[in-house]
Amino acid sequence: MDKLRGNIRGILLLLPFVVRLFLADAVLSFLLPFSYFFPTGVYDLSSGIAATVWLHIQSIFTRSNAANITFSGVPLPAHESAIVIANHVSWTDFYMIQALAIRAGMLGRCRWFAKSQLKTVPFLGWGLWAMGMPLVTRDWTHDSQEMDRVFRGITKYNWPTCKFFDCKAKVQLRPAADDPAVGLISYSEATRYTAKKYAETLAWCKAHGRPFPQHTLYPRTKGFITTVQQLRGTPHVKAIYDLTIAYAEKRPSSSEKWAFLAAPDMWQSLSEPRLNARWKFHVHVERYPLKTLPETDEGLKQWLEDKWIEKGARLEQLRQGLLAGRAW
Repeated sequence: MDKLRGNIRGILLLLPFVVRLFLADAVLSFLLPFSYFFPTGVYDLSSGIAATVWLHIQSIFTRSNAANITFSGVPLPAHESAIVIANHVSWTDFYMIQALAIRAGMLGRCRWFAKSQLKTVPFLGWGLWAMGMPLVTRDWTHDSQEMDRVFRGITKYNWPTCKFFDCKAKVQLRPAADDPAVGLISYSEATRYTAKKYAETLAWCKAHGRPFPQHTLYPRTKGFITTVQQLRGTPHVKAIYDLTIAYAEKRPSSSEKWAFLAAPDMWQSLSEPRLNARWKFHVHVERYPLKTLPETDEGLKQWLEDKWIEKGARLEQLRQGLLAGRAW
């Protein structure tokens, strides 16, 4: 009976969001032809539409279902364009990243790397295309052309963005007209962390003489290198945001009490009313000015690999703190 009530509650919460999502995708699809003639106008309008949709689902997670996201690290400047890198644990990672984007007034400006197949999905795929989302296949011959399309707007028109390659501030759905901020978001591991994939990562690291990461997969570097090299000369893209995402699920019957990196699934995040009673959600933030990164491709590759080793060590510290009863 409790499960049935939870499912009904989730459906009632989700229905208004689905209606809003459909209407937003319909409008974005309508705007797609106009993007060839008025690229900046369509970009600005689609960012505002996207912000209302993302704010809605974030509200379900944090307000209706009481998820409490905690933060550590450095505060982020408001309305700053940046490239965002993060470890990938669960479907719910985007809630964690959006929480930071809301604080920085950048929610509508987030652009996520997504699978190319989505562009053929009516309304949804067309909406992603109109918004300037990078739609990639992991085939570099094709993806280099797609990256050129995405970067053209940022470098030519100075589009604000937060590229995710994923003190409460007042929520602002878009930056001021004279503040061209944007964020581009990517999960550098290219897939979610699982025990099986981690074992494959360790085998690969051993075979190639790489250091073993903790609690992460090894990052893929090509997309990151191209993104940095393309955008580092753009005056309004200022920094790399390095996010470390962590979860823990309370399991009273277990000897360790908490399951580290165990996150709610999609339906649980939308339907369970007291997420904070069962899960911990945490994001650690580091900010690196683009001008401080290495100039060469090889240097950037090593930089990203080093950050992933540091990220794993940080996750291990969080795990040890959890076992010791320290708050995140």
